[in-house]
Amino acid sequence: MLLGRAYFPILHVQRLCYPVHLFHSSLKVMAYEQPTWKPPSRRATDPVLEVYNSFTRTKNEFIPREGKRIKWYNCGPTVYDAAHMGHARNYVTQDILRRIMSDYFGYDVHFVMNITDIDDKIILRARQTYLVNKFRSESTSLTQELLDQVRSSWESYVRSKVSSGLSSDAIPPVGSEWQAWAELSIKAADNKWKNEALKRDEKFDMHFTAASRAHTAIQAASDSLRFGQTSAETAQRLVDDSADVLALSLDKKYGASVTDPSLSRSLARFWEAKFFEDMARLRVKEPDTLTRVTEYVPEIVAFVERIVQNGYAYEVEGSVYFDTNKFDSSETHTYAKLQPWSKGNNDLLEEGEGALSNTTGRRSAADFALWKASKPGEPSWSSPWGQGRPGWHIECSVMASAILGDGMDIHSGGIDLAFPHHDNEVAQAEAYHQCNAWVGYFLHTGHLHIEGLKMSKSLKNFITIDEILQRHSARQLRLAFLTQLWNSKMDFSESLMTGEVKNIEATINNFFTVVKALISQARAEESLLDGNHRYHDPERSLTDALCQAQDRFREALCDSFDTPSAVNVLRDLISRTNVYINSRANELDVSVVERVGRWVGGMLRMFGLGEGDPTDLGWGQPSQDGSVTLNREEIVMPYLRILSSFRDGVRQLAISKGDGAAQEILALCDKLRDTDLVPLGVALDDQEDGKALVKLVDPAELIRAREEKRAQAEAKAGKKAAAQELERQKKQQKLERGRVPPEQLFRPPYVPGGFMAGKELSKNRTKKVQKEWGEQKRLHEEYTAWKKGSAMTR
Repeated sequence: MLLGRAYFPILHVQRLCYPVHLFHSSLKVMAYEQPTWKPPSRRATDPVLEVYNSFTRTKNEFIPREGKRIKWYNCGPTVYDAAHMGHARNYVTQDILRRIMSDYFGYDVHFVMNITDIDDKIILRARQTYLVNKFRSESTSLTQELLDQVRSSWESYVRSKVSSGLSSDAIPPVGSEWQAWAELSIKAADNKWKNEALKRDEKFDMHFTAASRAHTAIQAASDSLRFGQTSAETAQRLVDDSADVLALSLDKKYGASVTDPSLSRSLARFWEAKFFEDMARLRVKEPDTLTRVTEYVPEIVAFVERIVQNGYAYEVEGSVYFDTNKFDSSETHTYAKLQPWSKGNNDLLEEGEGALSNTTGRRSAADFALWKASKPGEPSWSSPWGQGRPGWHIECSVMASAILGDGMDIHSGGIDLAFPHHDNEVAQAEAYHQCNAWVGYFLHTGHLHIEGLKMSKSLKNFITIDEILQRHSARQLRLAFLTQLWNSKMDFSESLMTGEVKNIEATINNFFTVVKALISQARAEESLLDGNHRYHDPERSLTDALCQAQDRFREALCDSFDTPSAVNVLRDLISRTNVYINSRANELDVSVVERVGRWVGGMLRMFGLGEGDPTDLGWGQPSQDGSVTLNREEIVMPYLRILSSFRDGVRQLAISKGDGAAQEILALCDKLRDTDLVPLGVALDDQEDGKALVKLVDPAELIRAREEKRAQAEAKAGKKAAAQELERQKKQQKLERGRVPPEQLFRPPYVPGGFMAGKELSKNRTKKVQKEWGEQKRLHEEYTAWKKGSAMTR
């Protein structure tokens, strides 16, 4: 018989070289084939990530351009003053979104952010600060000339700033501003009148406050001058209180003479450093790439040149403007994609151009500056159009293109920047790159209101980050932002922080404290394993709850980063786990609890809420001074466990013996628990099995809880003592009533038989008198017995 390929296909394929005499012995083995594998059927599919996109004003599926790689540009701050809560809302929220994308969804994010370190606001602030400080240093005494100069500046300020919010009939005639101020102050106290003024000019309240403060200072200085108080301190107090009104007049008069470019650079560097200090305190991750406008001026010039060459910009007297009509009329381009309804909003357009802009010669009111010809008193760089400086909007288009290329996946920033800044950014970049989709998704964080009022640095209605961190921790602020949708308006209030946020924090802290204590206890008792598993229906139910929570958590984050719902998922799982812990006692399976705790802690750390070692269970405890926190559990738990074991034995001995020493031993145990261990941050929770659950807690929290408990006990004891004293007084009064025998109380001509003063009593009156006689007799007998007893005890 021939042995060929038809009979042994496997041997042929594998090219086996068995000797002929071994073929027969191997035939049985080689006849087996790998069985057909059937792939598992998918029971469920992951939700698709959708994000709210400002381009569509709806949620769109997120589709990166390059697999798992994301190019992300975030608008950074204009650094001319302290960072405030609006900055915290924007940058902490963007940090949360960034962490979700990288640490949860696993994208490789290149996060770029700019610093605007040259801008009209910076130039003005640096120049005006310099001029006011110079004026102050030269004001060595209070004179009539100084007073007249400040008053003249005040009158000019009222005409140019305050009057912008007044109705035409309320504007004081030129030269009568001082006389009209008293009446204006009365009107400004009327909220309805002030609200109408704010509708005309949203900065009215800020301007009126500055003018009012200067008016008071001028009056005080006039009185001082009249009484001969002319010291340098008095003069400089006038300047300080009138700084806002003086800044405008001094800048108008001397601004062009301030030619030192280092003033703007120094101001920007100072506030940039402060900004990043605040961001570090808020646990905001640094950008992967940081850009500054002043470092990219050559690139900006080249970028503007290309836009001019492409036909979308024109030059006017050394300035270059973007031609919005030319761009918008192109078949491939659209201007104002984000807020098309704002195209004709001149107020927004002019604000976007800046206070130092000269818009003469523009073809359209919507055209914006790419390059500004520098006037005297402004920093400048060389360009084909002469000495000038970058426009505000061009900077982001240039720097984002320089780092990320001809397009990006995500652009983010505050909603107040959508128009004109971001719309202008997009138009410039698309004109430069000759494309129509420079940005894939625009993510805008919502406005922040403080106690219901809009907050704005330009309105001087803001709380600095430094101020808020003196009242609340960085973790609490981040929790507050997580409880709000990232793209919705947020109303920040003390009630939010002291109510919901503190409750969430306390719930999570308590949960991790208990879980870590249970894990530590279980590991210490490994030698006591009884050979029985503890995975039963309750454990299976908790495991199912964890799986469901993980699914709901992912669904929430896929739904345009719905962090409020995600946080609620964690809270629900914590509550469910607490119920399990309380119901299982000695039957509890610590491994299931630990798994829940580690997942919850991991998700909280993913949100940027973690402190200390990221491998530790939970979210860690923030240190008071920013130093690295030690692992207290690892260091002190062995000692505490021995101490706790000693206490357990003493308690059980005292309870079982029941002799006179028991109470003393129990009191000693209570002192150990309530007094000695509290300052160490150790809490002992007595359990039904006689063993205490050892927990490590913030000592301040334990002391506070102990004091509250002590205060409650003292209040209860005081209430009890008061009740006892009241009872004693009642008893004393009762005894005093019995001091008089009934014979003296009811004297003739009263006769107990029913006569008084020779008259027979009525039947009802007789019964009442007899009852009173009997009651007095009883009281007197009690009094006599008490007195006799008191005498015997002496």
